[in-house]
Amino acid sequence: MTDLSKYRNIGIFAHVDAGKTTTTERILKLTGQIHKTGEVHDGESTTDFMDQEAERGITIQSAAVSCFWNDHRFNVIDTPGHVDFTVEVYRSLKVLDGGVGVFCGSGGVEPQSETNWRYANDSKVARVIFINKLDRIGADFYRVAKQIKAVLGSNPLIMVLPIGIEDDFIGIVDLLTRKAWIWDDTGLPENYQITDVPKDMLDKVEEYRELLLDTALDQDEDLLGAYMDGEEPSMEDIKRCIREGTRTMEFFPTYCGSAFKNKGIQNILDAVVDYLPSPTEVDPQPLINEDGEPTGEYAIVSAKKSFKALAFKITDDRFGALTFVRIYSGTLKKGDTIMNAATGKTERIGRMVEMQADARNELSSAQAGDIIAIVGMKTNVQTGHTLCDPKDPIILESMVFPNPVISISVTPKDKGSTEKMSIAIGKMVAEDPTFKVKTDRDSGETILSGMGELHLDIKVDILKRTYGVDLVVGEPQVAYRETITQEVDDSYTHKKQSGGSGQFGKLDYRIKPGEAGSGFVFKSTVSGGNVPKEFFPAIEKGFKSMMDTGVLAGFPVLDVEIELYDGGYHAVDSSAIAFELAARGAFRQSIPKAGAQLLEPIMSVDVFTPDAHVGDVIGDLNRRRGIIAGQEAGVSGVRIKADVPLSDMFGYIGSLRTMTSGRGQFSMEFKNYMPCPTSVAEAVIEKVKADRAADKK
Repeated sequence: MTDLSKYRNIGIFAHVDAGKTTTTERILKLTGQIHKTGEVHDGESTTDFMDQEAERGITIQSAAVSCFWNDHRFNVIDTPGHVDFTVEVYRSLKVLDGGVGVFCGSGGVEPQSETNWRYANDSKVARVIFINKLDRIGADFYRVAKQIKAVLGSNPLIMVLPIGIEDDFIGIVDLLTRKAWIWDDTGLPENYQITDVPKDMLDKVEEYRELLLDTALDQDEDLLGAYMDGEEPSMEDIKRCIREGTRTMEFFPTYCGSAFKNKGIQNILDAVVDYLPSPTEVDPQPLINEDGEPTGEYAIVSAKKSFKALAFKITDDRFGALTFVRIYSGTLKKGDTIMNAATGKTERIGRMVEMQADARNELSSAQAGDIIAIVGMKTNVQTGHTLCDPKDPIILESMVFPNPVISISVTPKDKGSTEKMSIAIGKMVAEDPTFKVKTDRDSGETILSGMGELHLDIKVDILKRTYGVDLVVGEPQVAYRETITQEVDDSYTHKKQSGGSGQFGKLDYRIKPGEAGSGFVFKSTVSGGNVPKEFFPAIEKGFKSMMDTGVLAGFPVLDVEIELYDGGYHAVDSSAIAFELAARGAFRQSIPKAGAQLLEPIMSVDVFTPDAHVGDVIGDLNRRRGIIAGQEAGVSGVRIKADVPLSDMFGYIGSLRTMTSGRGQFSMEFKNYMPCPTSVAEAVIEKVKADRAADKK
């Protein structure tokens, strides 16, 4: 058994291009896992092992690696920064105990940093902060620290100060030890010396050290009182206070350096050991019942308890199907039988491996706190499923994933590839819960849905290169929705007589707009037994089944409340199926009367642009029906926040690059659904009708 206090399960996350993958490479080099660092810009980094990642210089899927530092075991997950792959960050955070938030020294708190930071807050993951790229032009450690406070509403606890900046950045001062770490020009991480603080920084070091101690010692009133009386606390006591404040997210120890130039990485590794929690120090995962309600019990992290684990990622690579799991309690040995709580099926474990990005080490056993991969599971395990001991079935709190907002139609170029495509897409859907597929009933086309243009672009690329399926790709389609705007009282009778017993069901009901986000709500206030209670589930099922297809253009319907207040039945002819059909007919009859309305997805768009192009960018967003929500000036440009309909954002990256001479950046994520302007709604409905007519021909 391994000592769990020596485990650190950490993720590295940030905005695109802040240096996450480069930081991971340096950690692997320093911990002896790799002997030559691979650079992202050369397409040779360890964790970006997909062809698409190497070519584009971005991380697409999270990769797990294990390494050791100061007798502590690190399970490190390098996550994507691009907004289309945020699900990878979300599901990684779900199983981590701590994280390293990387911020660019010149870019500061960028759009996607906010989203990832918010996810980490929601998941209650303790973090240390690494302000990277201090060797870049425009880098400013103190400005980024202020941004973290202002934009993220978080308290950065400054642990080190930079010595020099931009081309003159040579090292850092450790505020706790009052010692300077200075690296030479060889670019090797081990080539540093620890010396006295430069004379011109002495006052600043004392000022920031006092601030550090005031904040940290707030965690222990006795120590703070003694410090106020002039008594210097021991290093052990200071670190204990920082550890406690980090665990409770009162503050975030903040470091700086340049991952690319190998400066400051050792301090981050020491901080992970000293301040981030072990698996036993975080709040245990809550257990839930079959209805998703908390039971009040928790998965206590201990190797001695019964086996409980969460499957957080499914992937299929050249070695076979892999199920990544985080073990919360108990142990797992080769040959053990475990149960998938979601399906109730049991399975014997054949092979288990520890991952090193796309390489692997065979394991014979694993225990609470470990992140491992199980090879070739057969019980239809999906992301978010709980694996447990068959004698002690439990369910861990599951994951909730956002719905896709954009779709494309695809058809194989040759008919022989149809089966190959369906097998490949089946594997890809299992791997990515935000990637959906359906077949259009009218046209027979395969419709792929995802989180953005880049997301679907990558999926088509994977189908082509990994699975050898050449596709004809249709225009992107927006995931419109429908709703109602008026309340309607109505009545509907379903009657059918065809020899023998017939069908009869009468409904008197009220249909009205629901609260935003409420979905489908059904309630019955029938009194006196005019509609027997045993038919209520069938009536609800009938109404609910119609929510998938609206009356305007066949899009799913949102936020409808239906109240059944009276009706009638026949002692012989009434049945569950008769009332279900009555509910379907009632829905079709009443929705057009209730002011049916088309809704379109609105995206929160966050654009960074150099000062000179602000007017162009705002003008362009206005032309795209965007509503500007705010502007914020930074040192190297301006951030513009706007709410823009998704239908007007296709191809935006090309326009932005043209307007800003290639220097603009943006991210966007789904915000909410809003009513379409009449002209837009009419055009969408006309197009849907025309497409259907063409398909029928």
